[in-house]
Amino acid sequence: MSASETLDRLELWYHEDAPRVQTRDGVELYYESRGEGPAVTTLNNFFITAPTWRVFTEDLAKDHRVVSYDLCNHGQSSHHDKEPTWEEHAEDVIRLLDALEIESTYLVGTSISTVLARDVALRYPDRVKGLVLAGPALGPRGMRRHRQIQRAWLLTLENHGMAALYGHLYPEVFGADMNEELGTPGFLGLRESFLALTTAEDLANGLNLALRAETDPELCRRIEAPTVIVVGDDDILLSPTGAAELADIFPNGRHVIMPKAGHLPFIDDSARFQQIVRELVEEVEANG
Repeated sequence: MSASETLDRLELWYHEDAPRVQTRDGVELYYESRGEGPAVTTLNNFFITAPTWRVFTEDLAKDHRVVSYDLCNHGQSSHHDKEPTWEEHAEDVIRLLDALEIESTYLVGTSISTVLARDVALRYPDRVKGLVLAGPALGPRGMRRHRQIQRAWLLTLENHGMAALYGHLYPEVFGADMNEELGTPGFLGLRESFLALTTAEDLANGLNLALRAETDPELCRRIEAPTVIVVGDDDILLSPTGAAELADIFPNGRHVIMPKAGHLPFIDDSARFQQIVRELVEEVEANG
């Protein structure tokens, strides 16, 4: 199935009767749990909400338990004046797992949420069986480029609004092949989805938190969980060479390069991406 066909089925609507989980005082998280089997938990970047993952994990949900949720201060989860810290976001993940009676899980992070995946694995190593880090905001020598891009996005958002931000990030996040495939109709259609996903305030809070993320590559040396770095060969942040070097830092790391994919490779080829996740789970479970 092509990327455009997958995106045509993108779902943004929420289950109105979905239960919430209280993770901290005054914090309730919206979540969705689909399927049965080894648990796979998706971690949103600040541009994604829980329903977004349905179409990109539908194959996994056939024989895995796929858990998706909205970060505190985003989507349908609790909102507060102050964005949670990275430590609080990590605690939310664990309290959600506790409530769902999930002893351990595989974490799938994308872009800036790869920082959250790393932090959960560092702070709660017994709860993480493996990591898939897609388009990571981590690098083998730090991520100055990521902070520069984040600042530019923030300036566009603050000075020109959400629609202008979409026009700014679209050609940076999506690879050249997908851009050509989607054309003008795809660009305009996804703009409506983007504007419906979040608010300017939530995005600004998230982007400012992203600027405070710790990206010291030495932290990755402390993660024992099997880790797969997934990078499109048209990613704006990390080159294939950088992906290999980053994977080598992890004690049990490897990398996969997805051809003709951009910064969010699970969108370019969701079937291949889900297979990468499946292969990690099968490997770890077999060696269990």
